[in-house]
Amino acid sequence: MSGSTSIFRMRLPATSANLGSGFDAAAVALNFFLEIEAAPAETFSISATGEDADLCARVEDNLILGIYQRILRENRKPLTPLAVRMRNSIPLGMGCGSSAAGRLAAIAMAVHFGGLDWKSERILEEACALEGHPDNAAACWLGGFVAAASEERKVYVARVVPPASWRAIVVLPPDSLATSKARAVLPNSYSSDDVVANIQAVSLLGLAFAQSRGDLLRVAMKDRIHQPYRLKMCPMLPRLFPLAGTAGILGVGLSGAGPAVLVIVDKKADLQSVSTAIQTSLDRLPHPRLITSAFEEIGAEKSFRKES
Repeated sequence: MSGSTSIFRMRLPATSANLGSGFDAAAVALNFFLEIEAAPAETFSISATGEDADLCARVEDNLILGIYQRILRENRKPLTPLAVRMRNSIPLGMGCGSSAAGRLAAIAMAVHFGGLDWKSERILEEACALEGHPDNAAACWLGGFVAAASEERKVYVARVVPPASWRAIVVLPPDSLATSKARAVLPNSYSSDDVVANIQAVSLLGLAFAQSRGDLLRVAMKDRIHQPYRLKMCPMLPRLFPLAGTAGILGVGLSGAGPAVLVIVDKKADLQSVSTAIQTSLDRLPHPRLITSAFEEIGAEKSFRKES
């Protein structure tokens, strides 16, 4: 199967993974994106606008180009240099799924230009293997709220459309946090009480999204597996936790590995009041940035199919 010479276009949503009690298992897609376009060229080049454009435009150590080239080499396909254009709205290193979006984009580009006969499931499985966990990539690829598990390289995903009556506020601190550092603080084992508490909460989490049960989110997003160990790295989180259940705020938790915090609110809530409550709770911490977003039910897979 020969590779395509047509222009590659793809739109990949941000995601919030490790959702509440769903560590490495639950995630939801958000309505801001990495948009990428690529075409064959004489040499590799990148132009980027938007969030962290200077980092996105670096060719020499670019995540997307590195994975693209590696997949083509491993599958013995000709290496087609690309001129890449990005418009990025996903902050890097904040826990909003930038790495999952980048990895999926790289794999899809390799499939497109290398002529690889990879189905949707194979693309997702490759991305999950690179990520080391399935939740972020599954939400980015499929959209909506997902619960995901992996067995060897096989990925199993259940998906629902998030309630239209909910929206998200992503609270971003000034500084990023490497996922590797956030994972390094986690323990190697947990007490049975902590495990049972998380099983109870994550069982509620899936049903809360499936049944539009906002009244369950405050408890469903409580966690004993990862969030307590990351509080020192994510000082906004303990300040914002108490807001859950007040002023239309349904649930609060880390977004991904942090440091961003995801606040889920009822669509009827007054956003100015919610924003004021957030800012007041974070008094004396560095001034945060807030991104208000709908949940995104359309994943990157659909834009890839449309262009392929």
